[in-house]
Amino acid sequence: MFDILLSDQSHDPLYLQLYMQIRQQIRRGVITNGTRMPSVRSLQLQLNISKTPIETAYQMLSSEGYVRSKPRSGLYAINPYEYGHAAGPVAAEHNLAVNLRPAIQPATLPKANMDFNPTHLDASLFPLRIWKKMLHDAMENSAELLCQYGDPQGEYAFRAVIADYIRQARGVVCSPEQIVIGTGITYSIGILTKLLADVAHIAMEEPGFTKVREHFRLDGFALTPISVQDQGLCVEELEGSAAQAVYVTPSHQFPTGSVIPYAERERLLNWAITRNAYIIEDDYDGEFRYLGKPIPSLQSLDQHGRVIYIGTFSKAFTPALRMNYMVLPMPLVSEMERMNHLLASPSRIEQWAMQAFIEQGHWYRHIRRMRNMYRKKHDRLIELLSQHFADHIEITGHSAGLHIQVSVKTHVKAEQLVEMAAEQGVQIYDLHRTWMHQANRPIGYPKVYLGFGGLSETDMEKGIMLLLKAWSRLWRE
Repeated sequence: MFDILLSDQSHDPLYLQLYMQIRQQIRRGVITNGTRMPSVRSLQLQLNISKTPIETAYQMLSSEGYVRSKPRSGLYAINPYEYGHAAGPVAAEHNLAVNLRPAIQPATLPKANMDFNPTHLDASLFPLRIWKKMLHDAMENSAELLCQYGDPQGEYAFRAVIADYIRQARGVVCSPEQIVIGTGITYSIGILTKLLADVAHIAMEEPGFTKVREHFRLDGFALTPISVQDQGLCVEELEGSAAQAVYVTPSHQFPTGSVIPYAERERLLNWAITRNAYIIEDDYDGEFRYLGKPIPSLQSLDQHGRVIYIGTFSKAFTPALRMNYMVLPMPLVSEMERMNHLLASPSRIEQWAMQAFIEQGHWYRHIRRMRNMYRKKHDRLIELLSQHFADHIEITGHSAGLHIQVSVKTHVKAEQLVEMAAEQGVQIYDLHRTWMHQANRPIGYPKVYLGFGGLSETDMEKGIMLLLKAWSRLWRE
């Protein structure tokens, strides 16, 4: 399914929202040339709207030449020039890839053999045999419940297990009643847009996570970019804004990798208390920290119910599961109970399986294995970069997570660095779409981003040598 976000707070009718989003995705190449479009019926089921606005949107797209009909086959997207039309903000997508498309994608460039994608995980670490057993056992042990709907908030016993886990791992203090099991960050933010009905103005990290930002924007919230500095989100700027809520990634900011220190966390919490505002804490890869002692979650420091905590299984387990969790302050729990009909938790079978996976100790063993392997890859990548590029680069944002930020000491733009790397078969990223306003990008050395989760150490070494070959002429006299 295509990612379409229709807002009931928008002044535009549904057909116009649908038409504009599909047109934008075709022009940007998100929907590629020749892609078969969803049928009216399938979009109707996906969006839970009548077929009239869908048919109207398709007619408009067809009349303008963005789609064409093939007899007895359906509608197909048309954009033979999809690489050169990107401008302005991009629509939200189901994963971090919305931020990861390189700035320059000429069709003549060779396909990258070494992809330092920040979202990729090590497939060899996935406990396939054990997970298959958990799924089998879940169906065997709950056969009488297979034909019944579950709790839309998530299975209660599973929520109790998660509450115990995040208390131990991240210091999050909550009851099962405060937890909402979801199908990913988009789902959780969608719930929040309904719960925060009295909030009109939200502050966002600049640069920050495009998908979340676009979700809020499409739902009609006023957005204010707050700069990210060496110590994460600039609280001083936030204090001077009119924001009533703020979205932050404090344990490993995306994309810069900065971490908000304890003193600034207290200041951020004080802002929320003073303004009667909410902090949306996205702890998307809080399990992976390599330097220094683990910093507790913001929620663990909150004594006044101002922090909304969001965690996920995507980074530490697999994004294919599409399962996350959100911890609401008690006042919002009461509000959520009045809109329980809007909740839709993931597969009961997968919830039962994950519950058993954690209860039987497999999760903790899996996390230890992941941490050890990713720490080795993290250290090796930094070693390779330091060895081959020496003083020509500066590495930052490397205390946690699965990617690092590299400042390259050259006057060549980041987009050109990405293109030069691609010419040698290496994919790196400049994440330029993480900026709400391109004018806010600081003047200085260009920054690129390298992920290490999905590469073996051997491939990592090959990739760095190719990168050295691609960039070596930058520093020749």
